[in-house]
Amino acid sequence: MSEERPPLRIVISDPRAGDKVVKVKVKGVEDIELKETMVKSKEKERTELPIARVSEKLYNELGLGEVGVMTLRFKLEDKKVKAPFRVVKSGDLGDYEVQVNMELLGELAGDIEVEAEAFRAKSWQIAVPEEVAVRLAGLEIGDDFDGSLVGLDGHKLKIRGGSDATGIPMHPGVPGPGKRRALLSGPPGFRPTRKGERRRKTVRGRMIPDPRGERRKTALAQLNVVIDYPEAGKT
Repeated sequence: MSEERPPLRIVISDPRAGDKVVKVKVKGVEDIELKETMVKSKEKERTELPIARVSEKLYNELGLGEVGVMTLRFKLEDKKVKAPFRVVKSGDLGDYEVQVNMELLGELAGDIEVEAEAFRAKSWQIAVPEEVAVRLAGLEIGDDFDGSLVGLDGHKLKIRGGSDATGIPMHPGVPGPGKRRALLSGPPGFRPTRKGERRRKTVRGRMIPDPRGERRKTALAQLNVVIDYPEAGKT
């Protein structure tokens, strides 16, 4: 049954994210706009990003106007926790102040007011419903699709690869959506340990399958894409 299959997770990479990091003060607030977009489930099941309010200065300094996704990194005693947010500008905040949902901040950082590092997100993932996965069926590695399918209006996303629920990767040199054993000399699917080494490994084809024809345990589970920005002077 289709409802038994895990949702397809799309991992989105932003090649223009850069390395700029800004220290910010994050405050948890009770607000209907932030509450409605809060997702408490595991990242692999998240269908949309939670919202963070940021000042116009921070918005501009991190270049968030292009895509609008920011990562907050919290340093806890024994680990670091990162979480991506879709941002909205607010004129009521201090230059380096961020507001997020109070309950979500408590889950992430254990408090309702903490310091964090903010940067333009390099990657994040979204789980998409079956109707979106069906629309992607038939596309191949190297193809583009409209970013509005995953909330990135005005952007094109290029397919880079993916893997199924057992970890078997898609391979650009293998046609079709099925699995087959192929003789490989490098990734994806095989990393040689000596020069000239080749091995026969099981990989998936370069085409996205129709999820309605896949079994739960071997269904395509992750699709890796990159924002395909137009080249300078082209639209």
